Amino acid sequence: MSKAKYVDTSIGTVAEEDSIEECHGGGKTYPGASVPGGMVQLSPDTITGGDNGNGYNYCHNTIEGFSFNHMSGIGWYGDLGNLQIMPVINETDLRSGSNEHLEFKKGTRGWKSEFSHDSEITEAGYYSVKLDRYNILAEVTANVHTGMLRFTYPEKEQAKIIMNFSRRIGGKADFEEIKIVNESTIEGKIKCTPKGGGFGHGHGKISYDFYFTCELSKKPLKTQFFSDEELQSENLKEFSHEDVGLILDYGDSVTEPIILKCGISYTSLDGARKNLKAEMTDFDFEKQRQNSRDLWEKAFSIVDVEGSNETDLKLFYTCLYHVLLDPRVSADIDGSFSLNGENLKDNNYTHRTVFSGWDVYRSEFPLLAIIRPDIVNDEVNSLLKIAEVNNSSFPRWELLGINAGCMVGDPGAIVVADAYLKNIRNYDTDKAYKIGVASTKCEKELFNKQFHSIRPDCEQYLNEAYVPEKLSDTLEYLLADYTMYLFSKEKGDKENEEYFLNRVKTYKDNFNKNLGFLSPRKADGEFVFEENEYDDDGCVESNIFQQSWFVPYDVTGLCELFGKERALVLLERFFEKADFGRLWNDDYNHSNEPCHNITHYFDILGLAHRTQYWTRRVQKEAYRTGAYGFCGNEDVGQLSAWYVLSALGFAQVCPGVQDYFINTPLFKKATVKLNKEYHSCVNAETFTVECDKDPLEYPYISKIKFNGKLIKKPYLSYFEITSGGILKFELSKEPVTDYFEKTEK
Repeated sequence: MSKAKYVDTSIGTVAEEDSIEECHGGGKTYPGASVPGGMVQLSPDTITGGDNGNGYNYCHNTIEGFSFNHMSGIGWYGDLGNLQIMPVINETDLRSGSNEHLEFKKGTRGWKSEFSHDSEITEAGYYSVKLDRYNILAEVTANVHTGMLRFTYPEKEQAKIIMNFSRRIGGKADFEEIKIVNESTIEGKIKCTPKGGGFGHGHGKISYDFYFTCELSKKPLKTQFFSDEELQSENLKEFSHEDVGLILDYGDSVTEPIILKCGISYTSLDGARKNLKAEMTDFDFEKQRQNSRDLWEKAFSIVDVEGSNETDLKLFYTCLYHVLLDPRVSADIDGSFSLNGENLKDNNYTHRTVFSGWDVYRSEFPLLAIIRPDIVNDEVNSLLKIAEVNNSSFPRWELLGINAGCMVGDPGAIVVADAYLKNIRNYDTDKAYKIGVASTKCEKELFNKQFHSIRPDCEQYLNEAYVPEKLSDTLEYLLADYTMYLFSKEKGDKENEEYFLNRVKTYKDNFNKNLGFLSPRKADGEFVFEENEYDDDGCVESNIFQQSWFVPYDVTGLCELFGKERALVLLERFFEKADFGRLWNDDYNHSNEPCHNITHYFDILGLAHRTQYWTRRVQKEAYRTGAYGFCGNEDVGQLSAWYVLSALGFAQVCPGVQDYFINTPLFKKATVKLNKEYHSCVNAETFTVECDKDPLEYPYISKIKFNGKLIKKPYLSYFEITSGGILKFELSKEPVTDYFEKTEK
């Protein structure tokens, strides 16, 4: 059975908030072509500017071109979007007309074209659209390091291709060096630095060099560079400037589609050439399209679900598609990659990039550890390599080897510790451990060199384990400390084990008895005044109510602080008042990460049937098909990963703790292929979830057996899951309140 057929890459493609419908949107996904973990994401660009970090907003009605690299589900104005290609006919202005970062001075309309969503085809590995202004059919497909475009022009019109080298999402490129190698080959280097903007409009401090080589199926009759909306000399074969474009003119006798294929690299032109030579040997577009689909089918074969609800199948495999986009390959076909402007090579792993740490440690990496532990191992190696080169903490939000510093906490340490505790260890574990310890303790020196910690260097944090006036920062660092406590314990480091354990217990010092919730403290230890639990002082993309639940390593102890009965009342209110489909809620807010996995607190508190109830509600109300289908930002796979993992029947509430808490599965049967290199597989090479009845009609659990043995605890360990076998659910229409044994987690 084809699984790729269920993927619809248009789901979640709404971007800027001022264009969002009242209840749904803001997924910021892109609809273009990519393969699993591919370096290339060849996708249409609508308006360059605003908070359109994905490069495409479903609410826009024009396309300015197709560029080769995009990020899925990110904010902060985005980055990448290099090498933009646009087919046109006849004469056009020499600006797209919809790029806010490049001033449009001389033209009237630009080269952008209107389009209709009715003409779009959005599939795994393929995208096409009719450019209405020019009556051109534009199609794109991709491989790991390469992309291919096919343009079908109207007859007897002057066919052209515009290559826009200065374009960049969130800013503009700083300098471009372009060369026409021969009549059908164009190569170049595009330099991007914070000076030109990019991630956070430059605040992310992202710098990279983008290399490409493009080959054409048909030689143009004429080529001409342009810059700053002025045509350059007709005879130029090379041109370097901060604003470079190129027009390929094919005249009015084009009778067959023109195909353009490109290899890209972040290391060198030679790398781009090797990538293109290895992956695209001809101009057979349909072969490349089928290859891309085959790569997705192979990726999806790891997880097989059986169900009769077409919407659920579409959402499941589209979410799995988004999970597998990142962290993406950033190494060339020969293993070369770039860090801090230096080219390195390590064939022991595949170097990857785009690590949205604050988001993805919650569900993305717990899911990948089960379905793709090799990717987790690659990412730990990648984070470790960056930390080694910089003698620093692991990156918090990494893009192309640079820690953009976005969001808070120490998520790199969390992901590395969790991987180690899952026996994913094909890297220098001692070095990884030492970096995590040095980061937490804000060490000044490591490995006989100056060490750069991302942790706050202040007295309260170092001595009293809190960051003044910052509740989110405090709780995120404490969670990372807890995973380091588990790491230390597994390593047999008694001194640090005790140190970290004593630190994490201090979360209780942040409980404001007058307010009845956790809240930020001043430098003198006094609490910041809060009107009520909906204030957001010291909270990152959350409020006091939402952040007060964020002690996943001691849910029972946290609820004792609240008072057990009060805590349960508050939890129910937390969910009951929320509209799960909205972009923002003051109560449970599924569109943002601090609330993720709180549905499974009921498992810990002895009310597993409420976990089953609320998890199903979130699955059904926070996820829909269509452009407005995601309740909030996709966040580089995290929103999708929550759905996929919960559809299988689980959530890992606390990273490091290897308990995956159980909810009712979404499908009657699901089978996951395990990886013998990382998983024990002592029972079987697959892990299967089976339900005796349709879980859509019978949403509650009455009994569970794992490999024939009755399970009374509301969780399975990671090691039980990856040992393989069959987890059988007996389901009920009504809640079963006394089946599971109580747990003290």
